[in-house]
Parts: sequence; C-alpha cells; structure tokens
Amino acid sequence: MAFPATRLRRLRQTSVLRDLVRETELRVSQLVYPMFVVANGPKRTPIPELPGIDHLSIDGVVEEAGIAQALGIPAVLLFGLPASKDPEGTGAYDDEGVIQLATRAIKAAHPDLLVITDLCLCEYTSHGHCGVLRDDGVVDNDLTLDLLARTAVSQAAAGADAIAPSDMMDGRVGTLRAALDEHGLSETPIIAYSAKFASAFYGPFRVAADSTPQSGDRKGYQMDPANALEAVREAKLDVQEGADIVMVKPALPYLDIIRRVKDETNMPVAAYNVSGEYAMVKVAAAQGLLDERAAVLEALTGIRRAGADIIITYHAKDVATWLNP
Repeated sequence: MAFPATRLRRLRQTSVLRDLVRETELRVSQLVYPMFVVANGPKRTPIPELPGIDHLSIDGVVEEAGIAQALGIPAVLLFGLPASKDPEGTGAYDDEGVIQLATRAIKAAHPDLLVITDLCLCEYTSHGHCGVLRDDGVVDNDLTLDLLARTAVSQAAAGADAIAPSDMMDGRVGTLRAALDEHGLSETPIIAYSAKFASAFYGPFRVAADSTPQSGDRKGYQMDPANALEAVREAKLDVQEGADIVMVKPALPYLDIIRRVKDETNMPVAAYNVSGEYAMVKVAAAQGLLDERAAVLEALTGIRRAGADIIITYHAKDVATWLNP
C-alpha cells in the first residue's frame, strides 16, 4: 500500500502529471483528450453521437495522438473496443488487447505524450456491466477486483503512464495499488474515478464504446446523484487506498461536488466533461443556438473554477486551437 509521500513522489517524477495539477487557470496544459480505439475497422470512422470524434484503428489513434500533442495537449485517455466480448471481459487483461497494443504504439511514436488508460470491464463484457455477474445478475465485486488487478498490471506493463479505474467497485484502488506494487510497477499513478454518478449524461459514450448494459442498470455500483456526502466519502476512501488523483464524473451537473472533494481531500482533482455535456453543446451550436467557442470556454472555466486541476474533455482539440497563440 502506497503512503502519501510515495504519491507525491510519483507525481513529481511523472512530469506531465505534475504540470497538469499545478495550473491555476484554464489552459491547454490542463486538458486530457479521450479517444476510442477499435480492434477492427478503418483508420477513422465518425461517431454520429459525438460530432467531431472518431472510432480509431491503432494507426488512427497514433495519428490522432500526434495531432493532440502538436496542439499542446499533454495527455490522452484511451477507451478500447475489442474484437470480441465474453462474460468475463477477458479482452481487458489480454496483453495483446486493443488498449495494450494502442498504448505501445502511441508511446513508441510519441514518447513524451502521457497515455492514461481507462480501466473497466464494461467495454469487454458481453453483458455490458463493469464487472463479472453472479447468477442472480448482480455484479460480483470481489471476483471483479481480481480481473481489474490483472488489467491494471497488463496496461501498465504495456507502457501506460497512469491508469484510471472507472468501474466503481468497492476497494478497487487498494487492490490495484497492491497489484501494481507487487509487479514492480509502483511508479504508475492511479487516477481514480472516485465520485462517478449514475448519470443521464453518459448516453453518447455508451453508444460510442458499445458498453450499454444488456439488462438492468449501474445504479448498484455508481452513485446516487442526490448524495453529495457519499461522493466525499468515496474520494477520501480512494485517497486512503492509494489514489494519486481523484476524479468527479460528470463535471457540469456536479460542480459543487468538485469543490467539496477538492476542499476535503486536498488532493489533485480531475473532472470529466462527459459525452452528453459535449454533445449538447455541439448540437446546439450546429443549430445556431449557441456560440460554440464562447459556450465551451465558459463551461470549462466553470469546471476549473470549481476546483478541477485536470479536465478530461472531448472539446480538447478545439480548445487548444482557440487558446494557443
């Protein structure tokens, strides 16, 4: 289990992460650009639900990562769509899986770009849930932790600069930290989705990632939007278990949570400006109802003002174009 001093050292030694968490205003150096990489398919395929965002092959994601880096964006967040799915999500912890291959390719081509890998089973399971299901249809928390640990080690060994568990299983940060340390990967930071709410704003993402649950919902492990106290407790627990950065997701409906998590943990905080938030602005701007640039910069400034040190956003390339001199 990592101690606080170890977390500080990891952040200092990972220079791009250090720069991400020290900014005090909206800048390109704060942004993380999410990308969807597919095991099979053409180099680029537009995602209708996310205007301006594509499904990318391995070659395509390397190209897109280079474009992001050239714009000054310091980090990318990878989501994978495997060639096949099964109930245990085995593609997530396959050393030759889509995320592992993409990570190696990006780091080979762009070694200074920070690669963060999303860590969850939902994109890899045939049922679409974030963990292994019991016979009664409920996610088996402890069995899922074992598979998440295998995934974390596989992703970090492939070259991921940081891993970002988004599954919301109880105890997963401590399990992942222990597994990484045991395999000689103690320098790999954990960016924990600590306060991830059961939100209506994930719709476009679930289509893009092909991760909609086939039955039921995720309210059993994601958080109640009305429960702010739970969000703070979850963030504190993740810090105790070894998280280096804590995250609030979504961002705009939860600005108060960002502020409370920042104040009560005194940790670097990431906020995810999610797919529904992005799509609303894009569609409204396409209809002439909003000035896209002004609306996006205002929204992201609000997220920053609420206390976010890092902003994960599909707007990253546009914002970089607007803010770069």
